[in-house]
Amino acid sequence: MSLSEALKVAEEAGVDLIEISPSADPPVAKVVDWGKYQYQKMKEQHKNQKHAKTVELKQMRMSLKIGANDLEIKLRKIRDFLKVGHKVKIFIFFRGREMAHQELGYEMIDRIVALLENDAILEQKPQMAGRNLSIVVRSK
Repeated sequence: MSLSEALKVAEEAGVDLIEISPSADPPVAKVVDWGKYQYQKMKEQHKNQKHAKTVELKQMRMSLKIGANDLEIKLRKIRDFLKVGHKVKIFIFFRGREMAHQELGYEMIDRIVALLENDAILEQKPQMAGRNLSIVVRSK
């Protein structure tokens, strides 16, 4: 169908002629009500945004000298975050001369990962940044 015929058909129907693929031989065009098409596309995008799940990055800070009960409370809170679907960044901060014993921080990270192994997967390996040792975990 020639361009003039396609424009005539679109004019008679009271809709628009949209060129879909101009590089094809012959070019591909579609007769569509442009306003209705835009509205449907916008509605579909809104529906997709509604169903999209946002993943937040929660942070949990703890000291190198944290007590056993305090650690359990922090781990329970981390498990709650993971159940909701958030990622959790766990920080172990060093004070003063604790920086001389960074291996204790790595041991603590290993212990935390072992305690969370049923609920979480280690996403980012232990990383030192200043006085903080951090990891990122996500739910299984």
